Amino acid sequence: MGRPIKRLQAEPGVIAELRRRSRSTTIGMRDGERANIILLRIEGLGVEAVAERLSTTSKRVSMWSTRFARSGLDGLADEPGRGRKASISAAKVARVITEATRPPPGRSRWSIRSMARHAGVSASSVQRIWSDNDIKPHRVKTFKLSNDPRFEEKFWDVIGRYLNPPDRALVLCCDEKSQCQALERTQLGLPLVPRRPRTMTHDYVRHGTITLFAALEQVTGKLITRTEASHTHVEWLRFLKQIDRETPRGLDLHLIADNYATHKHPKVQAWLARHPRFTMHFTPTSSSWLNLVERFFADLTGDVIRAGSFASVKELIREIKTYLAQRNASPKPYVWRAAGAEILAKINRARAALDKAAAA
Repeated sequence: MGRPIKRLQAEPGVIAELRRRSRSTTIGMRDGERANIILLRIEGLGVEAVAERLSTTSKRVSMWSTRFARSGLDGLADEPGRGRKASISAAKVARVITEATRPPPGRSRWSIRSMARHAGVSASSVQRIWSDNDIKPHRVKTFKLSNDPRFEEKFWDVIGRYLNPPDRALVLCCDEKSQCQALERTQLGLPLVPRRPRTMTHDYVRHGTITLFAALEQVTGKLITRTEASHTHVEWLRFLKQIDRETPRGLDLHLIADNYATHKHPKVQAWLARHPRFTMHFTPTSSSWLNLVERFFADLTGDVIRAGSFASVKELIREIKTYLAQRNASPKPYVWRAAGAEILAKINRARAALDKAAAA
């Protein structure tokens, strides 16, 4: 009579993890094989039977069974020091990382190939080291910190309108998108198809520009809009009068706008004084990101203007109005979710970093 097979035991949670590893397509083949070995041993198969089933060796099945019995899931991990030795010295790795922030004379950044030549390693090694350390010299983020002495006062004034809208009032985020260009591409582009992006020529005929005035109702996302050839105080006044006509008479209107001189023209101020239901809330200088209507302008640019080809200004206006009609038929608001205190903390960290860089 043969020796009885020693059956491995495991908790239900461990078995579930082993099954996950055996089915996973994101872990290594060795980890999947080890999980299958242990699962078959838990089912009661012997070492030889498991080796035959998985086309591996009995020695391998026995080793991983012993390690699992001794250490559980931790026993299925590779021991420290195993595997191929590093082909790049630690000094060279450190050089690729530290010198990435110090571009060569006459250049604003290192490229992968120039760093590879400089450090004496392959380009693929530089790419891997930078990727592992989240270093991206090719990327640049733009920013602008406001120097408005009343920044926090204006900041909380605007945020307060979003987070706690006043009773019996509408909060309208207002601005103008100037220089909307009616560009006609010189050749017909190709449409989007699988394995090929949409194409368009780089050159164009410029037929003129328009200005789009927009007031975004903060709660509902509905828009009041107007197109004009220019954007002086005259056109801004016409837009204010349109807002006055198209909003319920019994509601106060709180308008959020930037510090563009047109918005503060003496004639505009005189008109506002005669219409006390209008209250202006100005964002801090260089802080257009506080105005939710800018998010709508970004959508309009991406959905209609940037990739469009327009044979005339009238055609551009027609396309914009079609887009606006569809949007107002099913309006969707932009919801302000960021906490004001967190934003201010981030801004203060940025200012401290700039001050430190300036002092260096």
